[in-house]
Amino acid sequence: MGETYRIGKNILAGAGIESPAFDAACLFEKVFGLDRQKRIVHAAEPAEEQKAEEYLRLSRERAGGRPLQYILGSWPFLGLTLAVGEGVLIPREETELLVQTAAELLHGQENPEVLDLCSGSGAVALGLASLFPGASVLAAELYGEALSYLDLNIQNTGFRRVKSVQTDVLDPESAARFASFDCIVSNPPYVTADELRTLQTEVRREPRTALLGGEDGLLFYRAIASLWLPKLKPGGAAAVEIGEGQAEPVVRLFQNAGLSEIRVVKDFNGFDRVVAGIRKNN
Repeated sequence: MGETYRIGKNILAGAGIESPAFDAACLFEKVFGLDRQKRIVHAAEPAEEQKAEEYLRLSRERAGGRPLQYILGSWPFLGLTLAVGEGVLIPREETELLVQTAAELLHGQENPEVLDLCSGSGAVALGLASLFPGASVLAAELYGEALSYLDLNIQNTGFRRVKSVQTDVLDPESAARFASFDCIVSNPPYVTADELRTLQTEVRREPRTALLGGEDGLLFYRAIASLWLPKLKPGGAAAVEIGEGQAEPVVRLFQNAGLSEIRVVKDFNGFDRVVAGIRKNN
């Protein structure tokens, strides 16, 4: 088994995969059901031929640029295991900061009403639901493939107070149908058109609709500020994930929408990652 694992790892390393040992270990565990410790224990044993062929097939898929998360079919986020695949954005560790920031803003509220815009797999909505069992979370997503993963993840996690709704965040008529909320969160598409062309091959395999935020990357923030932030209850809070260089314009959008106590939160790499603010009581 050890030799089979090494062949897969070498396939990934030869293709320039950034973390060949980790990726190979994940693929090996998916096929053989053995984690690293068990793989080492059974290293001298022969690998079942059919499973070895499947493992090497998946290794070649990964070497060809298919995201590891799509091959595995799931990925962890804030202690949850979320189903993912082609058609939905892969949950990322940096986005946990968005959930944590929103949780701080909601501290002390037992039954907050939360709106998650551009929900995708439901990572943010379900992450908040895991921290606030009494929260009612509405997860808004436009695209059918992403909605299917969103609904599956709601079902798998058992958070019945999370509901999905098909909504175009950019459409004023869609926004008009919603009431008010204690908190609005979003990890919207924010990659610029120029940045999209320079992304890693595997990132470009994720849905373009979940990445591209217009020519300047701010299209969705403008819509959130003009159409959705007015739906915050007095004292309600908003938090959005941002990309590089977007803190200043998003802060201005929040200010123009009447929010106060606006702050920019840095991620574990020191990059501006979240903009948050509170709607004034008056």
